[in-house]
Amino acid sequence: MAAKTQDYTKLFKDMLGNLPVDMTALQDAYKTQAALAEKMSKVALEAAEKSAEISSKWTKDTISKIGTVATVKEEPADYGKAMTDFASAQAEMAAENMAAFAEVAKKVQMETVELMLAAGKDFSEDASAAVKKATADVTAAAKKAAAAAK
Repeated sequence: MAAKTQDYTKLFKDMLGNLPVDMTALQDAYKTQAALAEKMSKVALEAAEKSAEISSKWTKDTISKIGTVATVKEEPADYGKAMTDFASAQAEMAAENMAAFAEVAKKVQMETVELMLAAGKDFSEDASAAVKKATADVTAAAKKAAAAAK
């Protein structure tokens, strides 16, 4: 009489077939990730738009002020005064615009931190729900398999 060998391939196939696979947890995680990406993109696009507005205004202001430097002057000393006035205005505009850029960066930083904290909470909740559901499903499948084995 020959010993009968166990078909482990069938055993594993049956065992894996009895394990529940729920794709909703994966779909929920994907939706949460997509929502975060959308919000982060919005923050970045708003910052880019505001930065472009600041740069454009700075350029327009500079062009308007350089016009006074380029005009013909009555006295040679007036050219020096025009250049000094222009340099002073440029320094003031630079300080104002750098402060405006800093405000944009600060806003982006604050919004990013808020989004990351909210996303961490969402991911944690999604993961917790998925683990609870998977545990319940695996427990039910194990009970079912144990009952079938009897």
